[in-house]
Amino acid sequence: MKRRVSPTLLIGGALVIIVVATALISVVWTPSDPAHVEVPSRFKPPGTAGYLLGTDQLGRDEFSRIMAGARNTLLVGIVTVVIAMGVGVPLGGVAALRRGVLEDVTMRISDVLLAFPAVLLALMFAAVFNPSTITAMSAIGIALVPVFARVVRGAGLQILQQDYVTVTHTYGASGVWIFIRHLLPNVSPVLIVQATVAFAIAILAEAALSYLGLGTPPPTPSWGRMLSESQTLLDQAPWLAFWPGASIALAVLGFNLLGDGLRELLDPKLIERLPAQG
Repeated sequence: MKRRVSPTLLIGGALVIIVVATALISVVWTPSDPAHVEVPSRFKPPGTAGYLLGTDQLGRDEFSRIMAGARNTLLVGIVTVVIAMGVGVPLGGVAALRRGVLEDVTMRISDVLLAFPAVLLALMFAAVFNPSTITAMSAIGIALVPVFARVVRGAGLQILQQDYVTVTHTYGASGVWIFIRHLLPNVSPVLIVQATVAFAIAILAEAALSYLGLGTPPPTPSWGRMLSESQTLLDQAPWLAFWPGASIALAVLGFNLLGDGLRELLDPKLIERLPAQG
């Protein structure tokens, strides 16, 4: 029977498409240079001729900065998820295939990393290295590694108990072959769902770091830093806080809803099989 596409998936997908489209368009076009300072035009309210979302304290076009911020947000999310999956998936596969001491060591390392929230780990990285987009992406990606490792290990242990995997192993198939041929294809629905959730976490964590001055440095526009810069101007220009705040909220909501919708579409009982991440 054909599965019905849930409203959650449609709404989440629409929000994600808006974020992605905005980011891609900003690569080739923005209404003006996001870094262009025009002091005589400072604090123009939204709707002013030539300034759809108004201007900030330096006269920079807010709409152009929101668009460029979407590009930075998308880059952070993609790189973070690639790092987390690139390290976490093989670790989870090793833990599932090689039981015993190797599994215990892998999971204990994951437990240690899981004890550090993404923002806290990024703060530690920023204290050692210079605060930058690369530092933030690396720290958030490493913080999310245990999540993917646990997901792959938990789902992989169930898959490895299946008769066809046991037969494959009996006939001398290597662990790498079993991992690529049987484990990865079967855990891919779980990984897709987890990747969308990790994307939302990465967006929120990078925004928090930029808000604290430890994320994307100027002059690259960042929603988190835009929000931080606007907090002392709420009585004078409240729209400067509204636009980046709304952008962060909609992006995080979109990826979370997309993850929930994909979970329902790919496997309605997926939530029952996800291992505990605490």
